[in-house]
Amino acid sequence: MKLKGSLLVLIGAASFGFTPIFVKKGFEYGYTLGQLNITQMVIAFVLLWVLCLFKRVSIKDMNRKDALQVMLTGTSVGLTGIFYYGAMQYLPASLAIILLFQFVWVGMIYEWIFSKSKPTKINMISMVVTLTGVFFASDVFQGEVLDLPGMGILLGFLSAITYAGFIFFSGIVAPKTDPVLRSWFMVTGSTILILIVFMKDIPTIQMTDGRLWVVGAGIALVGAVIPPLFFAGGAPHISGRLANVLGSVELPVAIISAMVILSETVTLLQWLGILLIICAILINEFGGKLMYSYREAVDRSG
Repeated sequence: MKLKGSLLVLIGAASFGFTPIFVKKGFEYGYTLGQLNITQMVIAFVLLWVLCLFKRVSIKDMNRKDALQVMLTGTSVGLTGIFYYGAMQYLPASLAIILLFQFVWVGMIYEWIFSKSKPTKINMISMVVTLTGVFFASDVFQGEVLDLPGMGILLGFLSAITYAGFIFFSGIVAPKTDPVLRSWFMVTGSTILILIVFMKDIPTIQMTDGRLWVVGAGIALVGAVIPPLFFAGGAPHISGRLANVLGSVELPVAIISAMVILSETVTLLQWLGILLIICAILINEFGGKLMYSYREAVDRSG
């Protein structure tokens, strides 16, 4: 089950790495943040509802308490979409994803608050390496970071906070419930939130605008259907820290897709920063075990 869970989380994370392609194209076509989020969530809601019918699962299979908790967890998906896609209105997709990846150390804070697990020395080293990676990845040496809109930086960081919450809570809320049903409740909570936040954008959506619905379907599949569905199926079978490690595949996928499809330029220093961020994740997850093994080996030899 651990191998299956790891594979599901890996696929879910890789899928989310393709969202910048559809979001950026949507902005190029002149669609608003609200229009993209609304169409994304409506399509995701319908697709998951159809999957529930196909699997013959019913909302009665989940009690009210679990349903409410899962829906609240789902709001983190909606908030991540608002903040992450919003950041891409101001920033290159490659930088927006780097800011999103601050969930690596933000996740430590969630574990500290909700699991009473204080950050260790390894965790702190990981945080320093992460921030160093961001320093390089933001291309600060060319001074471009100073010209970036503050709103884009803020939205990117907020997306890290909400994404870390999604990863943390998706592994502990109603873990024994059918993954499709859990995902439907998550997207339901997210859809309600999006419709409330972007209420004024609802009348601007034209049912006959095929291009909008195609873009929305792309965002829905890689951003709101596959990630929560696969995380819901895989996260309960692995540790939260392993989920973070596997989730790191999203970073190179997003960066490479931004380079190849969106023609964004990524320098060698930025690649160094990206590598450091991935190393920070590995340090955070495996550094403690390696240090413990090293100490045991020293004690035995002594």
